[in-house]
Amino acid sequence: MAEVRTLHVIDVGKVVIADEEDRPVPDGGFRVETLYSGLSAGTELSYVKGTNPYLSSSWDPVLGLFRPDRAAAGYPVTRMGYMEVARVTDTRTGAVAPGQVLAMAYGHRTAYTAHWADDRFVPLPDDLDPMLGIYVAHMGPICANGLLHAAADLCGTDVRTLGDGVRGRRVVVTGAGVVGLLTALFARCHGAAEVVVVDRTPERLDCAARLGLDVLDMDAADPAPEVKTRWRHAHQDRGADVVFQCRGRPESLHLALRMLRPRGTVVDLAFYQDGADGLRLGEEFHHNALSIRCSQIGRVPRGLDHVWSRERLSAETVDLLRHHGDAIRGHLVTDVLPFDDAPAFVADLAARRRHTLQAVFDMAGDMAGDMAGPA
Repeated sequence: MAEVRTLHVIDVGKVVIADEEDRPVPDGGFRVETLYSGLSAGTELSYVKGTNPYLSSSWDPVLGLFRPDRAAAGYPVTRMGYMEVARVTDTRTGAVAPGQVLAMAYGHRTAYTAHWADDRFVPLPDDLDPMLGIYVAHMGPICANGLLHAAADLCGTDVRTLGDGVRGRRVVVTGAGVVGLLTALFARCHGAAEVVVVDRTPERLDCAARLGLDVLDMDAADPAPEVKTRWRHAHQDRGADVVFQCRGRPESLHLALRMLRPRGTVVDLAFYQDGADGLRLGEEFHHNALSIRCSQIGRVPRGLDHVWSRERLSAETVDLLRHHGDAIRGHLVTDVLPFDDAPAFVADLAARRRHTLQAVFDMAGDMAGDMAGPA
């Protein structure tokens, strides 16, 4: 059996590359070798920091509860990551062909043995930069699902396009990380009248501006009066039609609520690693009759499962990448590095010794021309 190198978190702040034996290719299976693996800094760093709820509680899928009374999985975390691009090297199924390039979500590892019935894979079109394929299987659908929730908020189950919730509307995105920036591009691409991105990190605001998005620095001035002064709908009706909340901090959700027009909706895509103790619901949330919709990639809005599959959200992602791929590759992908450098890089990110927007581990080893910009 072939040897596979995999990224593991063995304790808080301790990241290593471990050697494993890959299993043989079964009937109906296929083997891939990884070309690129993208880092999802928010979710993955929670394992390195020790803040992920799976480290302290056990998830009960029947009750839909985290159970602190049951043993948690804890360390080591041996499967981390969901943004892989790989080439098929061996196959015992007609579902894929040798040499085909796929988007998958199996974690940071140099190779993987999959089965057509158990593993999700998305063939990448030949005209798409394969590095951008890191967004196709999971990350892009996360953002597209946010727009789907905004559409369902307006149209119920009669959602025809992702633009149904943003077309002609004024949109704010809080958080200029990867999720926020892709969501903002989705909204603009699908006809939003205006899109404003709010953050406090200069590098992220600069990236948003270079992507052609309007920005507000949440530390320079209170964005809520700015947004409500800019956008008037009627007498005593000002603010954003919808806010996509993409920053995992409670003060960011509170700000999102403050920027909404009365009876507006926050579509929340964020992961609050430390909970949301600072959230305030006695002020704008109550007095303006606001709504919060949780957009989580495991669930599309109620009643849309039969129409809006993960495959359709991936297809929407491919379309976005075809239109904005050069800008995303040039501005959003800030670090491309060899897999051998991954443990130190991830540990530095968790300890706040460096910053990244989108880091990509190059498993193929061909680094020529891949550096998109500084960290």
